[in-house]
Amino acid sequence: MWLRALFLIGMFSLAEITQALAEWSVSGSGTIFYTDDVALFSATRRSGLDGDPSQPVLDVTRTGLGSDMVFEPGFLVSKSITTGLGRTVFSIKPQGFIFAVNPEWSQASVAIEALHAFNPNTAIRLRYFGAPDQLLGTSEVSRAEPEVEARERVTSHVGYIRLEQRLSEHWEIRLQGRVGKRLYNDAFARRNTTFWTIGPHLYWRASEHLRLFAGYHYERGMGSGRHAIEPEEDNSYVHHFFAAGLDAELMPHLELELDFHYERNNWTSGLPDDERNGQHENIYQGTGRLLYQLTDQTALTLSVQRANRGVNAFQTIDHNTNVGVGVIHRF
Repeated sequence: MWLRALFLIGMFSLAEITQALAEWSVSGSGTIFYTDDVALFSATRRSGLDGDPSQPVLDVTRTGLGSDMVFEPGFLVSKSITTGLGRTVFSIKPQGFIFAVNPEWSQASVAIEALHAFNPNTAIRLRYFGAPDQLLGTSEVSRAEPEVEARERVTSHVGYIRLEQRLSEHWEIRLQGRVGKRLYNDAFARRNTTFWTIGPHLYWRASEHLRLFAGYHYERGMGSGRHAIEPEEDNSYVHHFFAAGLDAELMPHLELELDFHYERNNWTSGLPDDERNGQHENIYQGTGRLLYQLTDQTALTLSVQRANRGVNAFQTIDHNTNVGVGVIHRF
């Protein structure tokens, strides 16, 4: 009798667990990239209206570390809850970059998000993005003699808020704000940065199979080095970011995504001996992705990215090209 009761309880519990899991949405992706510049890969991949376009990299004169193959795994787990106040979707998205030849450049990140829709036309999105202990390369610790170099690493903590308002059947406007901190390892703690970002995004559904978008971000970053008693450098900056692109359904099961980015970094240091004094950086980037829906649950992707970065104080321009093939599966 006891065994029968335990069996019935177990079957009931299993049914409840199965029903609960059915309310969750889980998808996974994996992409294999070829990159021609290890140091610039993650910054190029994360640049975008919905990404982290101001992620720091070392000065262009220190990049060009060579090519590599990179595996980019990712998962998206989400759950929807509907109440009298509207519908809320909670999600978590861990992601990684795993380098084959240069494993010390491998890194991970996570995004935790809540999207609340008050009605079909109005929503608010809150997100935390974290990328811990990211390697930037080897850099000079101090300008004092003797010259000492060390590996430079940064941890990013970024909070997002975005208001999304549908204006009509074809138009939607979004207003995004960010606040965040970049925390460097001890040898480079003078470069710790606090920043804030604000900017609008505009979307136009031109037809059933075509959507166009454009957006602009203004960002102000304040480096902690400016508060030192005898400051050596100040990595404070003003960052302008513009993006425009399209999402198009070319034919049944085949979609095309294209976007172009322009970034302008103006360093605002006024220190006479700071190499950033009077410098600015221009970045041009184009991204294209084809997505083929193989089945209702599985899609194949082909991605190409090209970025050019140049600082006015140097004669050379750094290029980064990433080409990847991948798969997305919804469980």
